[in-house]
Amino acid sequence: MRDPAAELVIAAGRTQRQYWQDLWRYRELFYFLAWRDILVRYKQTAIGIIWALIRPFLTMVVFTVVFGKIAQLPSDGVPYPILVFAGMLPWQFFANALSESSNSLISNANLISKVYFPRLVVPTSAVIVSLVDFFISGIILLGLMVVYDFVPSWRIITLPFFIAIAFAAAMGAGLLLATLNVKYRDFRYVVPFILQFGLYISPVGFSSSVVPEQWRWLYSLNPMVGVIDGFRWAILGDSALYLPGFSLSVGFVLFLLWYGIRYFRAYERTFADVI
Repeated sequence: MRDPAAELVIAAGRTQRQYWQDLWRYRELFYFLAWRDILVRYKQTAIGIIWALIRPFLTMVVFTVVFGKIAQLPSDGVPYPILVFAGMLPWQFFANALSESSNSLISNANLISKVYFPRLVVPTSAVIVSLVDFFISGIILLGLMVVYDFVPSWRIITLPFFIAIAFAAAMGAGLLLATLNVKYRDFRYVVPFILQFGLYISPVGFSSSVVPEQWRWLYSLNPMVGVIDGFRWAILGDSALYLPGFSLSVGFVLFLLWYGIRYFRAYERTFADVI
């Protein structure tokens, strides 16, 4: 027998007002989507999750040979492979997260067009999957430290702060590109170009100290410059942190996150119609 005190109230705009509460109510959906993506990514592969180690390792080897051996760029007093991999870790996380989150809405079109849930769950779960790969790839960095007998300084305890900045950068850019990808399918071709171009203009294979002083502030407009420099400052200890440029990068990351969420929310209600 139905409880006469129980009432179902449908009010205009109520879903929007309770949006952030719904994110918490649908928290299990984060887990299921992330776990599904992890299983699908390495399903029917011979070496499985080891691919998360091979890709950054081979890139690190190439960058070490090109920039460390051939170009003879400075390494800030640390072994060049460790310098490269300390920059490769956040970049690989950002690149994977941006690629996966930008395509997340399109790849989940059937779910989005049939069921209500906060759409923000979808690209966020894609970023979380990339974060799992990030921690797996960190095994290589630990191995390099053992091989080169390198001991990080006390600054290593600040690493979670820089991981949070990297997560914010990936989320902001991912939400923006995911929305644009729904509206304009051309962006599925733009994202790989952005990542390829960004790899070479970011200080992944070299130290930011090689950039002339008068151009450091302009170079820091690249949000990954501050993230990578922060990682190296925390992991390597000896590398200097260019505070004006780092502050500019972090400020841009926060703006990108704010704008990405706002832009995503502005078009979220139209996703099911145009996807």
